[in-house]
Amino acid sequence: MKSYDCKIGRCLLGGAVLGWASLACSGLSWAGEQGVEPAEDAHFSQCVAELKQRALDEKIAPEVVDTQLGAVSYVARVIELDRKQPEFTETFHNYLTQRVNEQRIQKGRRMLKQHYDLLLQLTREYGIPPQYLVAFWGLETNFGSYLGKMNVLDSLTTLACDPRRSEFFTVELMEALRLVEDGVADHTTMLGSWAGAMGNMQFMPSAYRRYALDADGDKKADLWNSLPDAFTSAAHFLNKLGWERNLRWGREVQLPAKFDYALAGRDVRKPLSEWRQLGIRDVAGNPVPNLELLASVIIPSGHRGPAFMVYQNFDVIMGWNRSEFYALAVGHLADRINGAGELAVIPPDDERLTVETVQWVQKALTQAGYDIGAVDGIFGTRTKRALRDLQKSQGWVADGYLSDETLNLLKAASNSKQAADTDQASDSDSGEQP
Repeated sequence: MKSYDCKIGRCLLGGAVLGWASLACSGLSWAGEQGVEPAEDAHFSQCVAELKQRALDEKIAPEVVDTQLGAVSYVARVIELDRKQPEFTETFHNYLTQRVNEQRIQKGRRMLKQHYDLLLQLTREYGIPPQYLVAFWGLETNFGSYLGKMNVLDSLTTLACDPRRSEFFTVELMEALRLVEDGVADHTTMLGSWAGAMGNMQFMPSAYRRYALDADGDKKADLWNSLPDAFTSAAHFLNKLGWERNLRWGREVQLPAKFDYALAGRDVRKPLSEWRQLGIRDVAGNPVPNLELLASVIIPSGHRGPAFMVYQNFDVIMGWNRSEFYALAVGHLADRINGAGELAVIPPDDERLTVETVQWVQKALTQAGYDIGAVDGIFGTRTKRALRDLQKSQGWVADGYLSDETLNLLKAASNSKQAADTDQASDSDSGEQP
């Protein structure tokens, strides 16, 4: 049985492991339905009681607190989905091909044409080119065809009672309750994704309250049913995040044969003029512009895949969703909707990374003396840096990418070490000297 550690304003579901917004309780469904033990149900009720107190402390109307949190249920499926976010398990090839496909590109072009007048008006007002707003719309809800059917208050309460991101979702839950106060929706009508995102553009409650605008004049910012409201709110949000007019998100580039992959990553920023001196060219083979515009190079599929030079607006997209894969998908889909062709270099179709595989690699790196932090099954920055250092020490291409080839080399090296250790132990037992 799981245990709940409830503190004022921070309810934690003990035992769970590892956003905006990609396995405890896998046999459960809704609280109160079959499979929920009475003691467990009581623990969740205690957690909800603490959340009610926080809401009251934050001056949310008591009647809203009682009626809305009084109706919430624990949803085990939400926790399962939180553990399985695609960015943690999919390769860039899988991620991109599933989200930027010919059907979505063609529909995006039709939607761009259909809503062009409104989108052009928003470009003039907020600086966001039309194709980007359509790309966000396509990726978030497939152009409004699926807005999500999860009960947002149930989802947020469930996530607020889970330790992985408890405070984040507690804050979002409080904002959702304020949306109820504002008359936007209530427990029965506030529907969205498992993580609490809502409407055509999948705004979290905090973004909804801060950036949603009424564009159609009905005195209500309705991101579910009004496309003028949804597009305008998205443009407003991106503008406030710092979108730079007349600047693209980034572009695919060619790297020189002897590129130092330690320079890859969003933490390294250089003027285009310096990247030009290092031999970086566009996909047509021309040197990148001799400008002082800051840019970074990212290689989501390692040295065998496409390389991208990204600018300030790429960081703005990541302000919407903190996944590099997502930001690249937005940028590429926007380009394709606007008439561009496919990538010059297709991402390699490597095997997807399972948690067990990443944990094995992390243990191998730790045993080799590299600091990867916790063995958590997540291929994060520290693991990538450690892998890159190991690759460099072995004379491999040091791109920090766990390709099938690199994984096989790691396994071969590990097997060789184990064999050597076994031989050494046998020699020691026999008294023989090398």
